[in-house]
Amino acid sequence: MLKINPQKVAAQAEAAAENSKKMLFLEQPPRFLFFTGKGGVGKTSLACATAIKLAHDGKRVLLVSTDPASNVGQVFGVTIGNQITAIPLVERLFALEIDPQAAAQTYRDRIVEPVRGLLPENVVKSIEEQLSGACTTEIAAFDEFTSLLTDTVLHADYDHIIFDTAPTGHTIRLLQLPGAWSSFIEEGKGDASCLGPLSGLLKQRTQYKAAVDALADPQHTRMVLVARAQNATLQEVARTCQELAAIGISQHFLVINGLLPESETLQDSLAEAIFDREQAAIAAMPVILKTLPCDHLALKPFNLVGLEALRQLLTMSVLPLLTTADQPVTIDAPKLSALVDEIAADSRGLIMFMGKGGVGKTTLAAAVAVELAHRGFPTHLTTTDPAAHLTGTLRGTLENLIVSRIDPEEETERYRQQVLETKGAQLDAEGFALLEEELRSPCTEEIAVFQAFSRIIREANKKFVVIDTAPTGHTLLLLDATGAYHREVSRQAGDTGLHDLTPMMQLQDPKQTKVLIVTLAETTPVLEAVNLQEDLRRAGIEPWAWIINNSVAAANPGSPLLKQRAQNEVSEIDAVAHHHATRYAAVPLLKEEPTGRERLRQLIKT
Repeated sequence: MLKINPQKVAAQAEAAAENSKKMLFLEQPPRFLFFTGKGGVGKTSLACATAIKLAHDGKRVLLVSTDPASNVGQVFGVTIGNQITAIPLVERLFALEIDPQAAAQTYRDRIVEPVRGLLPENVVKSIEEQLSGACTTEIAAFDEFTSLLTDTVLHADYDHIIFDTAPTGHTIRLLQLPGAWSSFIEEGKGDASCLGPLSGLLKQRTQYKAAVDALADPQHTRMVLVARAQNATLQEVARTCQELAAIGISQHFLVINGLLPESETLQDSLAEAIFDREQAAIAAMPVILKTLPCDHLALKPFNLVGLEALRQLLTMSVLPLLTTADQPVTIDAPKLSALVDEIAADSRGLIMFMGKGGVGKTTLAAAVAVELAHRGFPTHLTTTDPAAHLTGTLRGTLENLIVSRIDPEEETERYRQQVLETKGAQLDAEGFALLEEELRSPCTEEIAVFQAFSRIIREANKKFVVIDTAPTGHTLLLLDATGAYHREVSRQAGDTGLHDLTPMMQLQDPKQTKVLIVTLAETTPVLEAVNLQEDLRRAGIEPWAWIINNSVAAANPGSPLLKQRAQNEVSEIDAVAHHHATRYAAVPLLKEEPTGRERLRQLIKT
């Protein structure tokens, strides 16, 4: 057992309390503060807590969520939506959730309504269908995002605009768009066939250039990289630093969130293992991160929902532990092995892991794939998450297992070459040049990723295909593209009855596809999982099971802080078991990170 020096612990607490009064990322904050990082690291909580503090300091603050799966409203306990809304009980604080679907509908109406009644109905329907995909959704949300960076009237109303962003991969894509669209327009490619989404972009040339300039100016913009003390998370943050620098955003601050206090390691081997693992990850983090201004925030015993909890996030003083923390917490939940047994009984099929970022989809997908391969089933494990790292989780190869990644850049280049070699072969020089310009549109990525996704899921007719999806919002955009393709195929087939099996039809068929929703036993992740389930059901996809990952209650901890967090989980686990899921399993918080084949297989049985 680790030896604890009480004087050392007290000194560390005093130093941390002093540091909390002067958080480095809050020193002389510029107008724009972006909070980004891997899903589940606490970006939303930290953005909300920062907004509350700045408002308390007398500043007028606008808190904006650019996450397609935003939960800012849930954190504050109010309905926000796609309009600036005052936050009750916090003077000078306002919030806005950029709703991609609402923005896309407004964008479509702006394009379609002027021609409705002037063009034949079938032409209007065709235009509407062209505008139904994820590309239009992305452009519409991006249009709102850039207007916030450049609206001088809005800037006069607020001292600070805080952006709570989507998980890293989606955010990098969003931040790259001002430059990508500016270049596309400046190079004269605005007449490409991506006409519907592009029709309004030329008018925004000045706005996009101003957005690029604002993002690159450290006097105006500060990027706060939020991480957990985990090797994979810190490696991703290092990559984010480099990608942001490549698009001109250079002022970065690092916040390592949710650190277990050393005092909690007394008489608890689980807490000791977690503490040692976190400290080792910090010591080994990439050199580029060690050069950044860095703040540490301690793990709290309560869920970060509501004003009182958020006010305490940036301080060392916390709410007192409940008396129930001294009582043992036990739960009786099915193990993951029971779900795997049911999956294996089908001998093949598509297994999709979905959920909020940071809930452990990559690890669980890898564990299930490894177990299926170990049982002798040909298995293809892949990911649609731009920030996922399956190879780091697996740490080696395994018989019967193929591992891949749908890389947006690679897939886009493959798609471009395919189109040039087929469609381009029939064109003259002028037509070929126009096609090349057309394929440089940022919209091309949407088509390429969808095609790669469709190609891989067709393999599920002969083997197991296990997909680790991107965080919820990004995945729903991919499903939008899948639905748009299905509707277009159906429209073209008309009354002939000759309907091909589309990817959406495959996802909707429970005999071919099993969707597993992954969550944590905490208020916000469970609410987000419920919202995801409703979105899937609206698309005709019925989730097969839920997995509650990293459950403290299932780990039977001894630390007072972890006991309190375990107690907090009980009601959430009960809600999943009796109200939300048709079947479920709970995976306990483990002493060691489940990487490598043996630990992944052990995770199934734990």
